[in-house]
Amino acid sequence: MRKLKAAILGAGFIGQAHIEAIRRIGFVDVVAIAHSSQEKADESAKSLNIPKAYGNYMDLLQDEEIDVIHNCTPNHLHFEINKQIIKHNKHLLSEKPLTLTSDEARELYLLAKDKNLVTGINFNYRQFPMVQHLRGMVRANDLGDVRIVRGNYLQDWLLYDTDYNWRLEPEYGGPTRAIGDIGSHLFDLAQYVTGMKITEVLADTSVVVPKRYKPQKGKQTFQTGTKENAELVEINTEDYCSVLVKFDNGARGVFTVSQVSAGNKNALELNLDGALASGCWKQEESFRLLMGYRDKPSETVLRDPSLVKKEALPFLHYPGGHEEGWTESLKNMMQNFYNAVNGITSHSDSVASFKEGYQIMLIIDAIVKSAETGCWEKVADIVD
Repeated sequence: MRKLKAAILGAGFIGQAHIEAIRRIGFVDVVAIAHSSQEKADESAKSLNIPKAYGNYMDLLQDEEIDVIHNCTPNHLHFEINKQIIKHNKHLLSEKPLTLTSDEARELYLLAKDKNLVTGINFNYRQFPMVQHLRGMVRANDLGDVRIVRGNYLQDWLLYDTDYNWRLEPEYGGPTRAIGDIGSHLFDLAQYVTGMKITEVLADTSVVVPKRYKPQKGKQTFQTGTKENAELVEINTEDYCSVLVKFDNGARGVFTVSQVSAGNKNALELNLDGALASGCWKQEESFRLLMGYRDKPSETVLRDPSLVKKEALPFLHYPGGHEEGWTESLKNMMQNFYNAVNGITSHSDSVASFKEGYQIMLIIDAIVKSAETGCWEKVADIVD
């Protein structure tokens, strides 16, 4: 097997998580990193033991040694950087959201479609074994027809008015925050597991903390702040959103996202209510799946190779009781993505495509419009 060479753009929280996950799969070397300045790039390369450092990503794109690039930059940089990566014929794994607008997402989707490249988006929650098990149950009709889909993604890292991050600023994070940042994961997961498409939405949003203290020096995601050396600024992106949805098969759903719900660190939850049974998966308790029935006791299915559907087996690596979590989901993402790059397997449907990323942006468009109009809004069709 040929050892592939990878480069990372951006060395914040998620960029460092990518690096660790890549190194764990064993047949990819992280050979370069790019940052917003040469000084920062040199510092990150030294601390992360990466041989090459670039202060300008366009210089990195000229490096013929590099096979794959991971775009882990802030949201507002995704579109142009992704476009340049594809134009320079490098395989690409982008952080979500794919872009800030659906028009940009469509352009990338069409550009990638015409290239013989492996491209994907890091919707890593697809990669959990019990998510794959639940998806297998849906496909086997173990739940019966899925009638209702309920989900939430709750965090508390922006609970206080002293909590601040670049994601709060529309010019960097985009016109939506809770919706685009964590809601995109929830919408993708619901569609992926059920095989159903969201076609219509009715949304309500709120800026729960309308003013926050912005520090003079930026902080990484999830770091706490104080009022010292900080400026009180107005906030225009939502902390919270609840949305009713309709699916293409007539099923209904309701989703809530919040970044101001105390005690919830990364509480992604998906519930499927079928005609025969219900299934519930919680990311913070990812090793189990809760099953509910009307005529017999509820069950807890644990992450164990002897208990899960065969579709889930490639996504778990240790015996039952040896728990695997968020970091393993990233490792699975890298394994499936790089297997496709190396030609070992075809592109895995567990890796979200640019077409699927485009479709998520169309859902977000409809949610934003619905929050403005107070009416049901249809999700636009993908335009090839």
